Amino acid sequence: MTTFALESFIHQASQCSHDQPEPADCVLALAPLMLDLIEHAGSFLEPQHFRSDPASYTRNLIYNAPDAGLSLYALVWLPGQWTPVHDHGSWGVVGVVEGVLEERSYVRLSPDRHADEDIDLARGGTLLLGRGAVTSFVPNPDHIHVTGVPSGRGRAVSLHLYGRTMNSFNIYDVGMRTRQRIDVSHNES
Repeated sequence: MTTFALESFIHQASQCSHDQPEPADCVLALAPLMLDLIEHAGSFLEPQHFRSDPASYTRNLIYNAPDAGLSLYALVWLPGQWTPVHDHGSWGVVGVVEGVLEERSYVRLSPDRHADEDIDLARGGTLLLGRGAVTSFVPNPDHIHVTGVPSGRGRAVSLHLYGRTMNSFNIYDVGMRTRQRIDVSHNES
């Protein structure tokens, strides 16, 4: 089921991603649209978008563009669930529908952004994103971070719009100083 709010968002996001070739300009235009979308989330989110798994955070697909240039997911985070340290290789806009999502950033100190070994990362800041918050990121420089919900907090649900089908991303092993590309799965809606 789609609603006017979701259809309008997808139409505007698709138009924006084609009209704004610079990722920073694109996320600047999309952030207010995400703010409006999360206000109307109750009109289009269905039970399958809230699927969760006690073993890991869950990615539930809402929309994937036919040209693979845009994707929208509902992510469900149970207490204690975290992503690995990663980057997306894409721009993205995130809006929190429920709970408080925590994002801990890393700064890449190594000068060669294309290297997969000898990567030096330093811990950066932390964002606490409550219901109604919107954040965005661009791929250059890489947006390296870990996202999740600490054990002491309740479930969080967030909407994630990406500038591509998000079926893979780079994960980092901070101790080993390496990066590798992995495939990531999602639930179909």
